[in-house]
Amino acid sequence: MSDFAWALSRMTAIGDRVVLDHTGLNGTYDFELTFEPSKMPTGAEGPGTATGIEGPSIFESVQEQLGLKLEAKKGLVEFLIIDHVEKPSAN
Repeated sequence: MSDFAWALSRMTAIGDRVVLDHTGLNGTYDFELTFEPSKMPTGAEGPGTATGIEGPSIFESVQEQLGLKLEAKKGLVEFLIIDHVEKPSAN
């Protein structure tokens, strides 16, 4: 499930959010998830729905098809800040 959370974090359907695995589930799982990738979230309150698009959002799909819930929460996450970049020297 940690790999699934990592993959969800990198999807544009999640927006700029980081998905953390708090399921407590261990092991390997094989599943299919069907959703409409063009339905985007609308802020930290929760998922949004674009008008005129058929099919469930990623948030609806995870809950309906897998029985898991994506919840928006504030918390600490690890990230990397690059302050300066230079080309390597010729030596």
